[in-house]
Amino acid sequence: MVRNRTLPPLVAAGLVIIAACPGGTTSNLIAYLARANVALSIVLTVIASLITIVTLPIFANLALGIWPVAGVGDIHVPVLRTIALLLALVLVPVLIGMAVRAVRPAIAHAMERAVSVFGGLVLAALIVVISVSLGDEFWEYLRSAGLPVILLNLGGLTVGFGVMALARASWADRVAGAVELGIKNATIGILIAVTVIGQPEMAVPSGVYGLLMYASAAAVIWYGRRHTRRLENRADEPT
Repeated sequence: MVRNRTLPPLVAAGLVIIAACPGGTTSNLIAYLARANVALSIVLTVIASLITIVTLPIFANLALGIWPVAGVGDIHVPVLRTIALLLALVLVPVLIGMAVRAVRPAIAHAMERAVSVFGGLVLAALIVVISVSLGDEFWEYLRSAGLPVILLNLGGLTVGFGVMALARASWADRVAGAVELGIKNATIGILIAVTVIGQPEMAVPSGVYGLLMYASAAAVIWYGRRHTRRLENRADEPT
């Protein structure tokens, strides 16, 4: 059982993994619903996806070096295997989506919602599998990861919005930046932790993040649409 007050090493490493994950189609859909700059959101997703293929295994290994797991032995992330998995899970879908969007934009838009819903169902199924495999320990790890995950999510939203604000970008661009850093493809984090590293405990932060981020996403969508309507009303006012 995890009863100490410090953050368990596997949970700490799991936080690094989810922090390094890109947004995926979910962030693009949320950007659309929040009236953000969808084109910018897609570009940021593609860039983040390309970077993730290399940086995620590197950051994961660094995290495991900083927080060694006592009594488990040497745990490391196989870089080549992880890159191959990320190519299949991240790069290939992104390239397919870009190709479809270039040829059939309407179909791409319809598929985006379907893919996001499917991804949510897969995420829910993975969380159930993790909770069953960990048994009673799942709730202990959940309590340990809850607050750090919330801070990571809110921090990502704030940094993304703040960087765009410092760049004097438009409101739509600022929201797109916030969404891209605050919304993560938690399914990737879970699969890396479970299938590549073989540590379900490390997948808990990704699972918690995948659930809690929808609450902040709903707030972003509500505020983004409300602010956009306010700007439109000001533009329609007679001068």
